[in-house]
Amino acid sequence: MAQRIAGKQVAILATHGFEQSELTEPKRLLEAQGATVTVVSPAREASIKGWKDKDWGGVVAVDLPLAEADAGHFDALVLPGGVINPDSLRTDEAALGFIRSVAAAGKPVAAICHGPWLLINSGLAEGREVTSWPSLRQDLANAGARWRDAEVVVDGNLITSRKPDDIPAFSEAVVNALAA
Repeated sequence: MAQRIAGKQVAILATHGFEQSELTEPKRLLEAQGATVTVVSPAREASIKGWKDKDWGGVVAVDLPLAEADAGHFDALVLPGGVINPDSLRTDEAALGFIRSVAAAGKPVAAICHGPWLLINSGLAEGREVTSWPSLRQDLANAGARWRDAEVVVDGNLITSRKPDDIPAFSEAVVNALAA
């Protein structure tokens, strides 16, 4: 299979409590298409722990501390969900600044499940069409977004999906955005 996004640099911004599949599967699928994927985190540890089903999951290595990350180095940003991960990151000004910088450069910002909370707190949701885990629908509407129940919603450089079942479509949308 041709690697459609060979040479592209993708950041995944996450901390402890990310939904296991929403980080590891997009990472795997993007790497299979030729991207270099870097896990960026404000966590001080060398790895972050995921959430799987109803308990803690496995660990993922942190490739780059957020304090050392340059948004200009990346071609896209992926924001996995889980409840704990985005709830922690949405009050982290450095994380929000990183998200804003990627978006301001017109690069794809992709958020899945509870990840769109970060779009609200970074100021990116207003006036945009998005999807998310259903419980975020009102939060997104209150932030001025138009919520739609769909596997994946692409609005300009924003890519959003609802849940782990949407990961194939979510990842394909990121690949398509990077290949364009």
